[in-house]
Amino acid sequence: MQKIDYIVVGLGIAGISFCEELEKHQKSYVVFDAGETTSTLVSAGLINPVVLKRFTPVWNAKSHIDSSIKFYKDLSEKLKVSLFEEMPMLRIFKSIEEQNNWMVASDKKELSSFLHPEIIKNENESIKAPFGFGEVRQTGIINTSLLIRSYKEYLQKNNKLRNEVFDYNLLQETNNELVCQDIISKKIIFSEGASVRHNPFFPPPPTSGSKHLLIPNKGEYILIKAPELHVRAMLKSSLFIIPLGNDIYKVGATYSREDYSVNTTQEATTALVSKLAKIINCNFKVVDQVAGIRPTTKDRRPFLGALNESKRKVFYNGLGTRGITSAPSLAKELYQHLENGKELHKEIDIKRYYKW
Repeated sequence: MQKIDYIVVGLGIAGISFCEELEKHQKSYVVFDAGETTSTLVSAGLINPVVLKRFTPVWNAKSHIDSSIKFYKDLSEKLKVSLFEEMPMLRIFKSIEEQNNWMVASDKKELSSFLHPEIIKNENESIKAPFGFGEVRQTGIINTSLLIRSYKEYLQKNNKLRNEVFDYNLLQETNNELVCQDIISKKIIFSEGASVRHNPFFPPPPTSGSKHLLIPNKGEYILIKAPELHVRAMLKSSLFIIPLGNDIYKVGATYSREDYSVNTTQEATTALVSKLAKIINCNFKVVDQVAGIRPTTKDRRPFLGALNESKRKVFYNGLGTRGITSAPSLAKELYQHLENGKELHKEIDIKRYYKW
């Protein structure tokens, strides 16, 4: 039997960020991941501290940004790949009123380090932006497919990856340990993303007849080729336009809580192309399309920690649309809670479920 400190189930950004905390503190672990598509793999990969619809800071923005940028830079060095690219984000203004709201927001203490106060004039004929742009600072893009692929290779090289579906039926718990197949572990971290709805240890809906506690939210992106667009910044209007290089841009995303498949749809293509045509006026061609299921919660806060039923079965889930930005700092908080008894913030503690 192999004795370790942790079993980690799932290798999206939640699983990876927690594995990095375990590595930092020299804890032993094994990851179970079957290679299924995760929301991390197909996500936009954005680091962004601002809710650009309302010009408000993302929850816990400064803490998340400080942790995430360093995390991805350090991980790039460790894996010897280029995962992170600093890139400005430009919010396209739709009116003079939005310009004024931006300038007011940029003067607020919690936003002044993120929002450039000046209005940037549009000089790109391929973009429809008569009212100009506002620039968001401390933003960037993560190559999520390279992140997942490189981290799996790292785990395989170090004999820490079980490339298989985790069988919940094989998990047994005693007073002192967890046993699964040939592994004895102190704790298990469930970081399966939206797949956690199949986990029998995850809490049921709080009331009879209500939906699952975690709300799957399907998102689709299209990839376009637009040789005349010539943009080296992320654009945000009714959707994101993200430059990937070689005239390829990622455009999205859609939101659906009815379809739980990772199949792409013509409906999403049509909707995204229609919105894109209102933002740019150059020729483009759709060259690919991807879909993933985001793990979201009704209060838009993640689920961290263990339930009263078992202190050894731990959840790290519900990161939603901003997991790339928040995961590194949340992983630190979860580790300190599990190893040093530091209390989780109530707004992210999964035990808040009992009050719903």
